Amino acid sequence: MGEPGKSVATHGVTCFSKMKMFLLTLTVAYLAKTISTNYMISMLTHIERQFNIPTSVVGFINGSFEIGNLLLIVFVSYFGTKLHRPIMIGTGCVIMGLGCFLISLPHFLVGRYEYEKMISSSSNLSSNSFLCSGNRSQTLTPTRDPEDCEKEIKSLMWICVMVGNLIRGIGETPIVPLGISYIEDFAKSENSPLYIGILEAGNMVGPFIGLLLASYCANIYVDIGSVNTDDLTITPTDTRWVGAWWLGFLICAGVNVLTSIPFFFLPNTLPKEGLEDNADVTNSNKEEKHQRKAKKEKRGITKDFLPFMKSLFCNPIYVLFILVSVLQISSLAVTFVFTPKYLEQQFGKSTAEIVFLMVAGLTTSYEHERVQEPLYMENKILANCNMRCNCLTKIWDPVCGDNGITYMSACLAGCEKSFGTGINMVFQNCSCIQSSGNSSAVLGLCKKGPDCTIKLQYFLIRAGIGSFIYALSAIPGYMVFLRCIKPEAKSLGVGLHAFFIRVFAGIPTPVYFGALIDRTCLHWGNQKCGKPGACRIYDINNFRSIFLWLPAALRGSSFLPAICIIILLRKFQLPDKTDSSETEFVEMKLTEKESKYMDVPRSPEFENNRELKTRL
Repeated sequence: MGEPGKSVATHGVTCFSKMKMFLLTLTVAYLAKTISTNYMISMLTHIERQFNIPTSVVGFINGSFEIGNLLLIVFVSYFGTKLHRPIMIGTGCVIMGLGCFLISLPHFLVGRYEYEKMISSSSNLSSNSFLCSGNRSQTLTPTRDPEDCEKEIKSLMWICVMVGNLIRGIGETPIVPLGISYIEDFAKSENSPLYIGILEAGNMVGPFIGLLLASYCANIYVDIGSVNTDDLTITPTDTRWVGAWWLGFLICAGVNVLTSIPFFFLPNTLPKEGLEDNADVTNSNKEEKHQRKAKKEKRGITKDFLPFMKSLFCNPIYVLFILVSVLQISSLAVTFVFTPKYLEQQFGKSTAEIVFLMVAGLTTSYEHERVQEPLYMENKILANCNMRCNCLTKIWDPVCGDNGITYMSACLAGCEKSFGTGINMVFQNCSCIQSSGNSSAVLGLCKKGPDCTIKLQYFLIRAGIGSFIYALSAIPGYMVFLRCIKPEAKSLGVGLHAFFIRVFAGIPTPVYFGALIDRTCLHWGNQKCGKPGACRIYDINNFRSIFLWLPAALRGSSFLPAICIIILLRKFQLPDKTDSSETEFVEMKLTEKESKYMDVPRSPEFENNRELKTRL
């Protein structure tokens, strides 16, 4: 009598460890996918500069992840529950790794990054040819036909980045719905919130790791190893700087592939948590029950799809929760995707440090130092102090004067002499710089005092408090969402929820918000062929209004359907699996007792009574 009990106890420990192993592996998968997602968001500005594309195109590249996820989310969510879920999740992780690798591929297919500057490095012109000169006879960088841009392979390589991000979205598809449904199927009802909370912890830790990786890669020049960094005239704080964005994607590719390995060794089904500790339930009965359940699911792989869809869309709580999610995710998409660009423009924030820039002739008058004036006309860039210099007005090669103002170029600052090389170059005799010093300037953007740092701290504190409040409601809200769905339609419900979020929030929001940001651009960079490139500086007042007020309007409008959900919850009872463990135990006990009378003929009345008892 002692041996069977020992066998059952040992099996219980094994099953328990498998459930925890799946939870641990899924948490690592959550961690890996959020690392690559947040790294992608952090590198969007560098990708924009690398390929000289507007912000609206960058938003479309970011939305391609949602498009890839959208292609398969509904089918994977429904049909995935009929197949081997851990293997499908593992396959998704491998595909995510492939997508990350494809994103980094353009770096190895195109030439070196050539940033915009006053004079070509291959030119034989004198070192002072790009300074203020009244009788300029030399010709600076030649301007080609803008149609030549379309012939360059580099101008199309952003498509490869978009395709890689799309494939990454396809790979992410099975992780959330199949992982959640697996936990809901085999975990105790009271343990589900804890397990989902652990998964969300992975979602919260991942962004920090992704940002650290982005910080490291952004401070490495994009062509490290193939160029002499001592010859560079830009630093990471410059809006022309492009970091080694490709390096982080290679790291993310390896992490996602390694994460997939444990999933291929996990079982498709597990005993329900709590049942494995009962000595009266034998291994054979549980295995037999799960085999019957699996066969029944495979027989009904398509016939219950439409009834499930109907039951979901006739559920008012489910529909209202989707509406809340779309509005909330739209707000979050604006915040997460464009915060790096906003901090760079508002506070002069790069990955390495915080600076604040004013650009004379665009946001500050030459005659009134440090007085912010919205100047949009190109002729405002020219003033009496630099009118005689014959400067090019479309080249972005900023210098910082000792008066604390950033100028578009040394020529527009009226500088007549230069000393030094690379980032150590110093300009003197600058007629537009009115200061008590020697009217000199250095390469790069000006740094601002501590007042800007204090404002940035206030912004980060406010953002942190908002994130904390949102996090408090995330798990309870998600549990209400899960419990308002019938157990058999749970995976499909999660998939449809993700489907609508991607259609109405994840895909369109970065695109239309990027287009709004493009409308606030004050100065566009120029490609060698003369075609406009990435924006160098924005009207920060309009940028700030769009960045802060649009998310606030979206999130505020989500309160109305949320209030309706609270009212409905007071009237309706959720189809929760409150007594699922007890029901499973009664069913297994009845099966065990019936096995003692296998040789006794059973009448139809006996079969009907047995089925009724099983349901009870």
